[in-house]
Amino acid sequence: KDSLKITSLKGLSFLDAGAGSGLFSLAAYRLGADKVFSFDYDPESVACTRELKKRYFVDSENWIINQGSVLDEQYLDDLPSFDVVYSWGVLHHTGAMWQAMGNLIKKVNEKGYFFISIYNDQGRTSRFWCWVKWLYNYLPNFLRWPLTTLCLMGCWGPMILSDLMRGQPFKSWREYGKKRGMSPWHDVVDWVGGYPFEVAKPEEVFEFCCQHGFVLKKLLTKGGGLGGNQFVFVNNKK
Repeated sequence: KDSLKITSLKGLSFLDAGAGSGLFSLAAYRLGADKVFSFDYDPESVACTRELKKRYFVDSENWIINQGSVLDEQYLDDLPSFDVVYSWGVLHHTGAMWQAMGNLIKKVNEKGYFFISIYNDQGRTSRFWCWVKWLYNYLPNFLRWPLTTLCLMGCWGPMILSDLMRGQPFKSWREYGKKRGMSPWHDVVDWVGGYPFEVAKPEEVFEFCCQHGFVLKKLLTKGGGLGGNQFVFVNNKK
């Protein structure tokens, strides 16, 4: 609601590309979207999204869930266009980020929203993490946990030390799950195992979408840090 500057999605259709657990699709439906369409390449994510629908809106005919790929142009061509096209932290894991973005941006209605999050390009740091992620996926399972442990120490060591110095040992560790929805360990596994992995500078995403007739409405960057830059574009084509 904050990013789109709306209080309701009533009267709007919502496409969740790479729905994952389905939580954002559920949020869109609860916000009153007339139609929600969720798809993901991973069958377990599709199953999870269907389970959410089963629990909360089992009889809804306006929430459709499918398995599909954002790289499959034929699949996307068969879909209608939508008022809100949402893809959070997905396109940079496809192995063909710009192609995926180009395929998906075509599904936005005139005056519709294109809401995406893309990993920030940190130069050498991004290249380092790309190598770590490739290595993790290349290694056999029994060698993955030592690499993950090293990454956990690198990511969490300074924060744990800071908590100790403030007399609040492991406070950040204990509270992290409430904010992120997963334990610090699983969060690091999620990060280190996230391959393919691509990044982009904010201006690169801006220029790409502007070339397709879109206008930037909101931008939230990581200021050169780790994580995803958030973009909201509006389709200004006529």
